[in-house]
Amino acid sequence: MKALYFGTYDRASPRNTQVVSCLRRAGVTVVERHREVWGRQNWSVGLGQLARVVRAEGALARRQPDDADVVVVGYPGHFDMPAARRIARKRPVVFNPLVSLHDTFVGDRARFRPRSPAAGVLRAIDSGAFRGADLVVADTEAQADFFRRVFGLPGERVAVALVGAEEPLFRPGYHPPEPFHALFVGKLIPLHGLETILEAAALAPEIPFRVVGDGQLAELLERRPPNVEHVPWIPYEELPEAYRAAGCALGIFGTSEKAARVIPNKVFQALACAAPVVTGDTVGARELLTDGADAILVPPGDAAALAGAVRRLAADQQLAQRLGDAGREAFEARASEEVLGAQWRSLLERVVAGR
Repeated sequence: MKALYFGTYDRASPRNTQVVSCLRRAGVTVVERHREVWGRQNWSVGLGQLARVVRAEGALARRQPDDADVVVVGYPGHFDMPAARRIARKRPVVFNPLVSLHDTFVGDRARFRPRSPAAGVLRAIDSGAFRGADLVVADTEAQADFFRRVFGLPGERVAVALVGAEEPLFRPGYHPPEPFHALFVGKLIPLHGLETILEAAALAPEIPFRVVGDGQLAELLERRPPNVEHVPWIPYEELPEAYRAAGCALGIFGTSEKAARVIPNKVFQALACAAPVVTGDTVGARELLTDGADAILVPPGDAAALAGAVRRLAADQQLAQRLGDAGREAFEARASEEVLGAQWRSLLERVVAGR
């Protein structure tokens, strides 16, 4: 089988790197047709960015069709779907969206007012992209249910494959640190619940917290408790050792509907490194994790519960080690490249056969 991975997708996103890597591991020939638009500094939907998207789409659509069996549109490929449909001709198009643009920029990040013209445009782009795909692949069952409901998609046109982590990079090797510290890695967006993390740190002043990342809510760190260290950025290849050297890894604690539906990259990466994970107790998280068995799940937005969970791990090295080992087992069983590669190949074979 041959797949064309198509669009202006973000090559730095683990969702894209994982899908390509997993498919190749499963024996699928993957050819990439890509134009860079969504770089690390370009995540916006302003007029300048839209102009870059339009130019990229024109260049992608002008190239001759590939002989692939299926076209896969990578994240965030919402703008790419019309071009993908044109070059696909009679071949199926699989959409790997990860998110809804309207849900992300209007609902989660509040960049636009719900009734603004920009919100209407995003809703229309979303609708055209999701409804134009032969198959949409979500990252959790909860997210798949959301896509079906919001875009009116039949059940069989939405499937699920978890995100996973790059196994050659994110390997086991957890070594309990001295002193213990709690690690958070992320883009500091509302979804992550940074306010809850900072409040938990204030409630546990004896425990160091380390926040790695920058983004929309970075100004909250200007008033951070004294036991919180902020590191705006570290090279991606250094992240695995940061997880392995942390007392525990923090997931997300936001209280939005979207936060309840997702399992973020950071959780998969920490699990792959066998670091003990503390994250929000949500329907999305429970698709992979069980509280007390392979992670500690706390109520979203509950700083006291988060502080208590971190204190438990800091005081009980055996518990931390047990949860880290069990988390790695859960990762291998559900989110390894071997498992996900087989899932993705099966999904592509199904949609090709259906065409």
